[in-house]
Amino acid sequence: MNETQTRTKLLIVDDLPENLRALNALIRESDRSVYQASSGEEALALLLEHDFALAILDVQMPEMDGFELAQLMRGTDKTRHIPIVFVTAAGKEMNFSFQGYESGAVDFLHKPLDINAVQSKVNVFVALHQQRAETRRQVQALEHSRQQQEALLQQLRATQAELQRSLRMRDEFMSMVAHELRTPLNTLFLETQMRTLNLERGNLAAFAPEKLPKMVARDARQIRSMVRLIDDMLDVSRISSGKLSIRREAVDLAALVRRVAEDLAPCPDQLRVQVQDEAQIEGFWDGFRVEQIVVNLISNALRYGEGKPVDISLAKTRNSAVIEVRDHGIGIGAKDQERIFDAFERVVHQDRTGGLGLGLFITKQLVDAHGGAITLQSQPGHGALFSVTLPLAGS
Repeated sequence: MNETQTRTKLLIVDDLPENLRALNALIRESDRSVYQASSGEEALALLLEHDFALAILDVQMPEMDGFELAQLMRGTDKTRHIPIVFVTAAGKEMNFSFQGYESGAVDFLHKPLDINAVQSKVNVFVALHQQRAETRRQVQALEHSRQQQEALLQQLRATQAELQRSLRMRDEFMSMVAHELRTPLNTLFLETQMRTLNLERGNLAAFAPEKLPKMVARDARQIRSMVRLIDDMLDVSRISSGKLSIRREAVDLAALVRRVAEDLAPCPDQLRVQVQDEAQIEGFWDGFRVEQIVVNLISNALRYGEGKPVDISLAKTRNSAVIEVRDHGIGIGAKDQERIFDAFERVVHQDRTGGLGLGLFITKQLVDAHGGAITLQSQPGHGALFSVTLPLAGS
């Protein structure tokens, strides 16, 4: 706030220039700004523009006298509160005083002016105005402080709620991890116990060559399940700490998708891959991360597709590759679609199909890291279509 804004403003109104000069000389101080008006109209213009601590009005002026100006001031919200002191030469005529008080006068000054009386009265009004201004400033400062405290309190509440949510998610996460790891571990443990028992009993037929491939395949499935869970947890940690890296290389997308589909298909024709015009779709991506994207989308479609075929289509635009994975299963409601890409969220509540609810979260993070986009179209009971767009040349 500059010096002009902090000065107390006073208004003097008189039609005679010599009276204005004399009154100005009496009341001027270094911390005051004195504005002069020679008519009621000029005074009104100044009153609407400035906030005055006091208006000193000459009673006898042509066209608009001091009483008429005072009545106009009392009729306007902006000027109603300004104290008014009338200056009159008719000090002995009580009807003037009575009329003045009806118009809103606070006090009278009588000509010839008493220098000490004028200065004393003006000093009182200036002090009152400054006290009111200081009170308003303190009230505003207190209100600002209150608002800051309220904002801080809300921030603390939000932080506390987020902390509680994080602790709850941590507990749920640890519970899910323990549950999901226990299943393959229990299977491997039981297999190991059975083999140990067979060895102790000398039952070597249990290890006949025709049985070994199935035995190894069962072990591999359980180990892959545990590795996938651990990889998901590591990826979430990398994403949270901003350490997820993308190593770009030339990738043949069609060959990658066909290979993944062949590995994941539970039976022939369960996964149907279609490439637009059988064109070669090659881009500069992180091949390992793109494979994660495809694996997560296909695994999700198989998990919730109710055993129906899953359609995978690939297309190439001018600057991007598009991967679409469509299942014909339970579908996803509009409300659930808003949360499905968040961590630890699942398509349905009380999901018994396994997993930590991280697949789609990680998928979206990997797509974003490539400068791409992922969308979902679905209705309950009508399956789901996940569409991923990846820039061919990277972001």
